[in-house]
Amino acid sequence: MKYIEFTVHTTSEASEIVADVLWNYTEGGVAVSDIADVIALQEGKNGIFWDYLDENLQNAPREALVKAFLLPGRAGEIPHIMREIFACRDRAEGAIDFGTLEETKREIDGDDWIDIWKKHFRPIHLGKIVVVPEWIEYRAKPEEKIVLLDSNMAFGTGEHETTAMCAELMQGALKEGDVVLDVGCGSGILGIAAAKLGAKRCYLTDIDPVAVASAKHNVQKNGVADRVEAVQSNLVDDTARKADLFVANITAEILTGLAPAVPAHLNEGGTVILSGILPDRMEKVKKAFAQAGLLPVKEERRGEWMALVLKRA
Repeated sequence: MKYIEFTVHTTSEASEIVADVLWNYTEGGVAVSDIADVIALQEGKNGIFWDYLDENLQNAPREALVKAFLLPGRAGEIPHIMREIFACRDRAEGAIDFGTLEETKREIDGDDWIDIWKKHFRPIHLGKIVVVPEWIEYRAKPEEKIVLLDSNMAFGTGEHETTAMCAELMQGALKEGDVVLDVGCGSGILGIAAAKLGAKRCYLTDIDPVAVASAKHNVQKNGVADRVEAVQSNLVDDTARKADLFVANITAEILTGLAPAVPAHLNEGGTVILSGILPDRMEKVKKAFAQAGLLPVKEERRGEWMALVLKRA
């Protein structure tokens, strides 16, 4: 099948926001190519060092390329896509650098890019959780739990710092038999992982129907449908769910808006884990949740992103 490879030139800081917009317009997937990730590998960050990269990378333009693979019939929606991205930039009011937002497009064969992408994707270790693409054979160590993702998956793969922090903090907070609520679930990694780590029940919510469909598919693939439910829902409007562990990996602006509704969804003694927060937005998020009666007990930073653990005051 032919696709339109539509590319937006942006920054590491804004790449996830741009990717979120693009996901609303594609059935073919979104990919992020970030020079900062390659440079971090060269510099030995995160405990990995690769010594076979071009020294000139340090002088290369610091930008991220976010690619969406659009069906040919959706090429006419590109102006709508860019208007939505520019609206996100305007709402950020200068707090996030979106870069040039230059756009390019070309026609490609869909099977080619999928095969290339598969060759480069490898299992991702997040504490005891290992995210494994279905086409790779992986033998888990005794303490590891595998989360399988489908080749046609949408949204998070676990590579992003925000997902990794959430997954690792969740493992420190989760108790056997807990009920977990994952808001903005994307591909469902966190909820599926929680079920495999001993959660009694996991509710996954997202306002995006593509994300919910992806999460449902991955829930079935991992054999946890008896304990994990994925629904299209706006948390503010749905007060029926209560959890011992509340997880949300979304942007700071959305987290701030959700803050007043969170306590109604938290059982006594429950824990809240938030991620997707840029450092300059952390105080705003803390203030919003403090007003809702939830105070920070731990915070973590990885790359350009921060995560927060909160408890009732």
